[in-house]
Amino acid sequence: MGFLEATALSYVLPDGRVLFRDVSLRVSSGDVVALVGDNGAGKTTLLRVLSGELSSPDGGIRVQGGMAVMPQFIGSVRDDRTVRDLLLAVAPARVRAAAEELDQAELALMDDDSAETQMRYANALAAWGEAGGYDTEVLWDTVTIAALALPYDRARFRGVATLSGGEQKRLVLEALLRGPEQVLLLDEPDNYLDVPGKRWLEEQLSRSAKAILMVSHDRELLANTATQVVTIEAGSAWTHGGSFRTWHEARQARWERIAELRRRWNEEHEKLRELVRTLRQQATLSDDMASRYRAAQTRLRKFEEAGPPPAPPREQRVRPRLRGGRTGVRVVTCQDLRLTGLTQPFDLELFLDDRVAVLGANGSGKSHFLRLLAESGNDDQVSTVRHEGVCRLGARVVPGLFAQTHHHPEWVGRTLVDILWHGEEGRAGLDRGAAMAALSRYGLAAAGDQRFESLSGGQQARFQILLLELSGATLLLLDEPTDNLDLVSAEALQDALQTYTGTVVAVTHDRWFARSFDRYLLFRSDGRVVETEEPVWDEPKPQRTR
Repeated sequence: MGFLEATALSYVLPDGRVLFRDVSLRVSSGDVVALVGDNGAGKTTLLRVLSGELSSPDGGIRVQGGMAVMPQFIGSVRDDRTVRDLLLAVAPARVRAAAEELDQAELALMDDDSAETQMRYANALAAWGEAGGYDTEVLWDTVTIAALALPYDRARFRGVATLSGGEQKRLVLEALLRGPEQVLLLDEPDNYLDVPGKRWLEEQLSRSAKAILMVSHDRELLANTATQVVTIEAGSAWTHGGSFRTWHEARQARWERIAELRRRWNEEHEKLRELVRTLRQQATLSDDMASRYRAAQTRLRKFEEAGPPPAPPREQRVRPRLRGGRTGVRVVTCQDLRLTGLTQPFDLELFLDDRVAVLGANGSGKSHFLRLLAESGNDDQVSTVRHEGVCRLGARVVPGLFAQTHHHPEWVGRTLVDILWHGEEGRAGLDRGAAMAALSRYGLAAAGDQRFESLSGGQQARFQILLLELSGATLLLLDEPTDNLDLVSAEALQDALQTYTGTVVAVTHDRWFARSFDRYLLFRSDGRVVETEEPVWDEPKPQRTR
């Protein structure tokens, strides 16, 4: 039976700022504890502290039953790792160590066939078996069949970059939920999953006997699975012992109680200070008053050392100014458009001010369609999306793409202010004052001098939306824009889209977000692309020969 217990944890940022302090929580077997808070509040950092990747100068952590972690980047892997590499990354440490030695021994054997090298290889094979490597491969066979419909022997050397974000997520989730570790830390496990995938995840979380701590912004997932809610805000954390359905009311009641306690503390503080001032004057006239004065000073010092109740959190305000601009009435024209290997030929016309939600299972071609629209705005660019037929943008249409994976190697190592200062094609540069003002509207002013890759997923998402605003795009192409956004940011984005002058095309699996659109384009599993009157969430995953 696994459990995780953390007591009085804190974390100090490299610049000396305290991100959070005095964070305590417990996750027992069978619990699904949701970790919520504003983007940048420290949710992912807390998971990294709990996993041992980062250290806390205070407090302690106890784990029973072994721990496994799903990092936030799963779903956006675009490097040269294979399926085997990805599964090893979330395997027990003993398995990872044995695999590394076995790999090194195999490489050495390719260059040197000596008895010593052969003995090293034999020992590595024995160590692999002793570490549970062969049992792990049996588990991985079950995992790849469930996630990819392929046995492990066929899937092991496949590049992770060839998998969709949802396939990457499902692969790792299958491994963790079926694996031996009894404590799971899941950072955004629902990101990149389509709605059937999210429903599958809800069922697995509810049935699991493991101790699970997860970060998610999907309110429906949280409401259906969370047994407790840990909230990071105001530089610390508190636990709501009920479900997410009652969390909002509990949070409001908590801060009302704390506000009343803080008011009483301020009143008592002022009384004690006034008493000290009065006794200080009287102590000059009487030795008896002098002893009372010293006692009052001691009482005031201890009262101040204990400190007031926590201050209410500053409400995060995100204020996008997505303006767009007038374009031709016909914004997008597709004639006999076929995404090679993904869709059948289809026709489509999009008009100024349309709000189009693109729906369908993972792997059906939705993100490819958005990338094709983005590339159609540049006549000099050769499309990277294989297709046949016509995809044409109308007059004065300037596309702006929000990338689902946040993959921007051109920004790595650069601060947000630097990126805004230099500008790029279609976006003028901003001096530091203007850049900080723009960042402030997105709740990113404090992160202005941070490197892009150091931001949380939600902060990166908000920054991308800011760049779309500054680019003057008249056709917004949004690929899962709410995946990493907290509730405040997601609502602010939706409000901004309602008043935006231009056309919006968004790929989404967010059931709440999709209800704000007026057209629905469904990529079916058989390759057809059709419009529907209402959102359709039960379209099966395309079955293709791999």
